[in-house]
Amino acid sequence: MAPGAKILVTYALLAPINPGDEVVVPDPGYPAYRSMVEFVGGVPVPMPLLEERSFAFDPVILAELVSDKTRMIVINSPNNPTGSLLSADDLNAVAGIVRDGDIWVLSDEVYCEMVYDRPFLSIASIPGMKERTVLLDSFSKTYAMTGWRLGYGAASKSVADAMSLLSGNIHSSAAEFTQHAGLAALEGTRAPLDAMVKE
Repeated sequence: MAPGAKILVTYALLAPINPGDEVVVPDPGYPAYRSMVEFVGGVPVPMPLLEERSFAFDPVILAELVSDKTRMIVINSPNNPTGSLLSADDLNAVAGIVRDGDIWVLSDEVYCEMVYDRPFLSIASIPGMKERTVLLDSFSKTYAMTGWRLGYGAASKSVADAMSLLSGNIHSSAAEFTQHAGLAALEGTRAPLDAMVKE
C-alpha cells in the first residue's frame, strides 16, 4: 500500500519515463498528469476529449499524436473530471497502438467502482496489456477515504520494483491507522459502496 493517487502518478511516471520522452495525457484530465510529466522531464502531449464523443478520446486522433518519442499513454476511465468511460473498442484501439511501439499505459482506475450503465473494463484485462500497463487505484473514492492517502499500483516487476524503491525512500509507508482502515474496507461489506453508487 502506498499514498494516494497523486504520489502514485509520480512514481508511475518516474519509473519508465526519461527526459524528453513524450507522454500522451487526456485533456481535460486530472491536472497532476501534465504537471508530473513535466516534473520528471517528459513532454506532455494533450489528447483532446471531445464532447461529440461524450468526452471519450478519438482513437484516430490518438494514433496521430503517437510518435517515435511516445513512451506512455495515460488513460483515466472513468475520467476525472468528465466522467467519460472508455468502451471496449476504445481500449482495444489503445492496445493496438501500444503493441506497435515501445509504449506503456498508465491506467488511472480510481473511479472504476463508480460506473452506472455498463460494466467497467480495465485495459490490463486485454491480452498482452497486463505486461505494458501501470494500473493505479485508490481507496479515496471507492471507500470515501479522500485525504487518507491510501492507494496502490500494479505493474510488471521491473516497474513495480522501481516504484517500490521510490516509495520506500520518499515516504516509507502509509500511516498505520490508514492501513487498518484500508484492510477493513477490503474485508468488510460492500453495502456502503453499493448505497453510494446507487445514490
